[in-house]
Amino acid sequence: MNFLTDMLSGGGNDGLIAPEKALPGRQQKMANIEGSNHLVLGTKLTRIPEGHKVAVFANGCFWGSEKGIWRLPKGIYSTTVGYCGGFTPNPTYEEACSGLTGHTEGVRVVYDPGQVSFVDILRWFWEAHDPCAGMGQGNDRGTQYRSGFYYFDDDQKALIEASKDVYEKQIGRPITTEIASASDYEKYGGLWYYAEKYHQQYLASPGARPYCSAQPQGISLASMDTWDISDDLKKKYAPTLPESFWSKHAPKKGCSVVNSPNELIAEGSY
Repeated sequence: MNFLTDMLSGGGNDGLIAPEKALPGRQQKMANIEGSNHLVLGTKLTRIPEGHKVAVFANGCFWGSEKGIWRLPKGIYSTTVGYCGGFTPNPTYEEACSGLTGHTEGVRVVYDPGQVSFVDILRWFWEAHDPCAGMGQGNDRGTQYRSGFYYFDDDQKALIEASKDVYEKQIGRPITTEIASASDYEKYGGLWYYAEKYHQQYLASPGARPYCSAQPQGISLASMDTWDISDDLKKKYAPTLPESFWSKHAPKKGCSVVNSPNELIAEGSY
């Protein structure tokens, strides 16, 4: 999503900026999305209904990352894009793209665990990009495009790490995905900052440019039965989406999500 050409090399391919060298940011919230509704789902962007959970991840340009998740057939209440895993409070898009805030472009998913398992979201995350790409994804290079998954509890941590170990063996290359606790960022103001309103559900917006940098590898994540986790976790987080869904709708090698319909994948289509 590199339409600001003067920002393309800002993040660079080097390591993450040190927290003490990051931009100072500001106390004022930058994104004006409070009260806004999701362009496709019609739900409140910042609301977390009772009984719902949150997942935050980053896997390349957040336009395509967000669209892939909102299209899951059930259980997704809302998706938003923003800046996560950084050190600058309330960054702007231009600041995040400079590489001087430490943030990566991310997606925040509010979901109903009774309808869609965290494992299904996790599987989509892994299969929808190249998690071995270091500081970038496809043509987009810089720390602001690095892969990451940020956990909110011990269960999420165990599932992310176990699936990473399995997928790394399947791919045959070291996975560079950043795995960290959301609480690690409290000293920097928090893990997550919403992006500007014009970025939200961008690919469903009138006149949107169909751009996506993600590089799915076309490799299906191995069954949860093969993960090194407890039987209790396997039972609690058993996938809700059947293999027939993945056979037909899993991310294809290369980036194809931009050409997919904006609407949810119909449950009767697999």
